Amino acid sequence: MHEMSLMEGVLQLIEDAARLEKFSRVTTVWLEIGQLAGVEAEAMRFCFEAATRGSVAEGARLEILAIPGSAWCAQCSAAVAMSETPAACPQCGTYQLRVTGGTEMRVKELEVG
Repeated sequence: MHEMSLMEGVLQLIEDAARLEKFSRVTTVWLEIGQLAGVEAEAMRFCFEAATRGSVAEGARLEILAIPGSAWCAQCSAAVAMSETPAACPQCGTYQLRVTGGTEMRVKELEVG
């Protein structure tokens, strides 16, 4: 399950921020996950609980914000929504789409106490 290694990376970012900003407790973590990132939100929730035990984020609430997928069609120059890859352009039907968004995952915000 690659979500556990992703969550361990998220926890490392949180702990680095705690040292830098000098806070000792995180109450809420907002995590943005792109629709095309290949990350299961429910698996991330499970991994969050396991990974944060004994850390500054233990007991914190995890809020996952879904980022929609988007692409640009090289054939018809349309900017289109995209929910999976590969996909056909809804405008012209070709498969010449270049993903422009929805592949990212980032810690958007932390609420600390």
